[in-house]
Amino acid sequence: MVDDKLVTLQIWDTAGQERFQSLGVAFYRGADACILVYDITNPRSFEQLESWRQEFLVQANPPDEDSFPFVVLGNKVDKESERRVNKNKAAQWCKAKSGTANPIPHMETSAKEAVKVEAAFVEAAKLALENDRNQQEDIFIPETITLNNTQGNKGGSGGCC
Repeated sequence: MVDDKLVTLQIWDTAGQERFQSLGVAFYRGADACILVYDITNPRSFEQLESWRQEFLVQANPPDEDSFPFVVLGNKVDKESERRVNKNKAAQWCKAKSGTANPIPHMETSAKEAVKVEAAFVEAAKLALENDRNQQEDIFIPETITLNNTQGNKGGSGGCC
């Protein structure tokens, strides 16, 4: 439950692997949020964030890239002694990449020890719900018109009925 709503998450973990890039459109199109994960012990994984983000945006083609909800996770906080990616550097990246509408949240997790993993998914779900509400507010619904003719054909000729 998120904000008193039952939310179902369908999670595709591509692990940043190039072999999944060809499946991008099929899997990413229609996504409501994206969680980007890097390894705090591996600077290369952090450096890949931008290419993963861009690849997702190209494949998913969201209606408004600036407001699309992303969450960035620094994983493996259980290996703090091996940390090679500074937490502030990651937070600055998120701030720099944030759109005008939504800041990109940054959290640090441990999948191994289940540290903040649930909180990360709840945050992604909240952002997706909020983005959905905002997009629904922008939908223009014109006034309705009645298509049936209740007066019938008065002329007695012409028309099809």
